[in-house]
Amino acid sequence: MLFAVFLLLASLDGIKSQFLVKTLPGLDGDLPFTLETGYIGVGASDDVQLFYYFIESEGNPEDDPLIIWLSGGPGCSSISALMFQIGPVTINYAISTLENPILKLVPYSWTKVANIIFLDQPAGSGFSYAKSPESYITNDTLASKLAYSFLRKWLVDHPKFLSNPLYVGGDSYSGIIVPLIVQEIYNGNEIGEEPPMNIKGYMVGNPFTDTSGDYNSRIPFAHDMALLSDAIYKSAKENCGGEYLNVDPNNSLCIHALQTVDKCLERINIHQILEPVCDTSNTIKSDLSRRDLRGLHKTSLDTWSLPQLQKRWCRDDKDEYTAAWANRNDVREALHIHEEFNNIEWVRCNKSIQGYISMENPSYTGNVPSVVGYHRHFTDKKCRALVFSGDHDMTIPHLGTLNWIQSLNLPVVDDWRPWFVDDQVAGYTMKYINGTDYSLIFATVKGGGHAAGEYKPKECLNMFVRWLANDTLSLDRTIT
Repeated sequence: MLFAVFLLLASLDGIKSQFLVKTLPGLDGDLPFTLETGYIGVGASDDVQLFYYFIESEGNPEDDPLIIWLSGGPGCSSISALMFQIGPVTINYAISTLENPILKLVPYSWTKVANIIFLDQPAGSGFSYAKSPESYITNDTLASKLAYSFLRKWLVDHPKFLSNPLYVGGDSYSGIIVPLIVQEIYNGNEIGEEPPMNIKGYMVGNPFTDTSGDYNSRIPFAHDMALLSDAIYKSAKENCGGEYLNVDPNNSLCIHALQTVDKCLERINIHQILEPVCDTSNTIKSDLSRRDLRGLHKTSLDTWSLPQLQKRWCRDDKDEYTAAWANRNDVREALHIHEEFNNIEWVRCNKSIQGYISMENPSYTGNVPSVVGYHRHFTDKKCRALVFSGDHDMTIPHLGTLNWIQSLNLPVVDDWRPWFVDDQVAGYTMKYINGTDYSLIFATVKGGGHAAGEYKPKECLNMFVRWLANDTLSLDRTIT
């Protein structure tokens, strides 16, 4: 096995770089965890340079799972997950300024129990880039193949992790990409590609899975959450036939009903319906009126274009603080960013990838409208799946996620029931199986938004640890 891996070192093309990072600007002292950063070239002539942050488990890195984690967008940096969802550091807003962002450690990082690769993908996300304009042009299928190629090369460079249980994870739009990568891994193992990967399963949070189903669940969700009256919901449902994405332009009754819906929801923060929108002095247009799911991380306000009149911290401020941090020269030196990136501005979510800047020529095409079929295919594999949703997320409502899970027609072994952290209800969960080899846990995270880990980090860490330990969310232990 190791001999074959060493042979691959010579056979896999491309110059790869990896560096241990001992300190980070904005955080005092040496890092209390092992952080490695680097680039791996993939695609034709290694034209696409994918950047990653790798954090070793703070528990038992030799045996703990290895996770490759993708952020959504598409086009959002993995800093979204590393700093704001499941990673060990974040911005200390209380003492930070845009001129001097300060970091702090967080207690509920998934790296307490897992080795995690945070990957910037596709090219144009975070610090990842391409050497030619043509190589920025991609789609769901190609992006997943390049991420799979990255993972193969990374494991060749890190053979000590080949035997660790491997999981693929991500949130939001990566709900499309994660199953595609998992399928690539199963295919590669079946045909004998080296190195063989010890794939055990996958996890997706607030996952974009089915374009029509996810979008069409927004209005029923809004009704369930008392944002729409019975009469308004009934009118929309009957006049649109439950189809709110692909609306017949001649169906004036449906269009009128949806206009009424939009008026009810235009000032609702769809990422977490209980949180305020960031700047109430501006007119907010509901994301529902756009009739698409292409930009799942686009907030209702573009905080870069608004005058800085905000009177209090808002969750969207993380875009500006992380950009201020990542564009500092000392940060780029500490992370060992390639010189080719020197003149490129880092943004947390690159809206140009999906055409927010040039709608006529987006570099990314969503060519896989649904991955429900992939999830169904995995039910015949030896596979564990964790699917979780913040229950106050209207971007990808948990109702749509439950719908596609139920369409798999799997036996239910644990029906809808609460799960607990600190003796309080942290959400609700169900468990599905297929034979003895496949299991799927679905969990809501009470009070969570898009994505759940950002809003409820303690609960999400406990969920993850319990799932890893025994495939349930039973109250075995609580991480405090």
